[in-house]
Amino acid sequence: MDQKTVLFSNKSLRAMIVPLFLEQLLVMLVGLADTLIVSYAGEAAVSGVSLVNQFNTIFIYLFTALASGGAVVISQYIGKRAAEEAGEAASQLLSFSAAFSLIIGVLVLVGNERMLRLMFGKVENDVMQACITYLRISAYSYPALAIYNSGAALFRSIGKTSVTMYLSVVSNIINVIGNVIGVFVLKAGVAGVAYPSLIARTFSAVAITWLCFRKENQVVYRLKWIFRWNGSLMKSILNIAIPNGLENGVFQLVKVALSSIVALFGTYQIAANGVAQSIWSLAALAGVSMGPVFITVIGQCMGNGDTQAAEEYFSKLTRITLLISSAWNLLIFLLTPAFLRLYALEPETKQLVIWLVLIHNLFNAVAYPFSGALSNGLRAAGDVKFTMYVSVFSTIAVRLLLSYLLGITLKMGVIGIAIAMVCDWVIRAVIFFWRQKSGKWKTFQVI
Repeated sequence: MDQKTVLFSNKSLRAMIVPLFLEQLLVMLVGLADTLIVSYAGEAAVSGVSLVNQFNTIFIYLFTALASGGAVVISQYIGKRAAEEAGEAASQLLSFSAAFSLIIGVLVLVGNERMLRLMFGKVENDVMQACITYLRISAYSYPALAIYNSGAALFRSIGKTSVTMYLSVVSNIINVIGNVIGVFVLKAGVAGVAYPSLIARTFSAVAITWLCFRKENQVVYRLKWIFRWNGSLMKSILNIAIPNGLENGVFQLVKVALSSIVALFGTYQIAANGVAQSIWSLAALAGVSMGPVFITVIGQCMGNGDTQAAEEYFSKLTRITLLISSAWNLLIFLLTPAFLRLYALEPETKQLVIWLVLIHNLFNAVAYPFSGALSNGLRAAGDVKFTMYVSVFSTIAVRLLLSYLLGITLKMGVIGIAIAMVCDWVIRAVIFFWRQKSGKWKTFQVI
């Protein structure tokens, strides 16, 4: 790479990647701790939290999609050396996110019980009451969650990923301590795990917003931008966010459909799939962590008008993702037998888990860096509609329909669903790699 085009040294890339990976790992480990603590609040509480979390994930993905759209626009303005415009874009993202999440929160609070009975109407009454309590308290935290994501988008766009990592550490400590107090000391049941999440998210939102106003940052919030609507800037953000949100929405709906298919396969396969999915989530951390790095780096290169640098960073970041992902997936697979000792499972179930983890980790190492992380680079360049169309088509036509064909028609069970999942990755990987090599993404203009 020509010395003039070097925007990110190896040291600066490492300073972005390591905190993002550690943050994702921390969130995963704390999630496991939360699940363990919730289990002591009773079966109704566990069921209520589990069901509502599926519902909450829809809104979490919406807020994340909005923040990703903001991150692309902010990154491009930073690359253009336009700190004022980047700050205004970040401020507009904050305003819109806060308003949007407030509306969503109010709608959920008003329709709380009706929505839950529509989705989970057949559950027992004590489980439904746990769902209602948990969803009500969760809805209070939607604005905090959206506001935090907006601030995180700003800091990741300027490469200061350590800020979100440290905030995540403190926030998760608050959450775990709060859960322990709520469940074991106050005996508050489902409310004992819901309120700590609300407190932790509120802390994160307040802290990151305060940091975003500090003038020593490269890009900052300003009150005059927060309270003044800029339609053209929001259009740029939503042009990225809406396709991303639609793509994530379809993915979540397909996940729900796949859960229904898995439920047909019998107890031991359901148990094996559940355990395998928890290990898959851990194995996927490397590829997932690289997504924001692609957005920041490619976004800044494109904002600078340096398509040559963007092309070279596409190759470099893909190599880094493949290396990290391969090493991490191999490590998790080797540790899988040790993980399985923590579960009281039959030998047949454990063997099936190992096969599922092998299939997942092999393709997560070699295909997901292209189907997942690299696609974020295409979005950062403005190539969002193509990635959306490919992802939606592949999710429905490959992952869902092939899962039905292999899992039910050919009676392969959860192995068939795992194969359909990795086929989805492989097809996306081939198409996105071709798209990146074609150079079509160079023709888009975000700002």
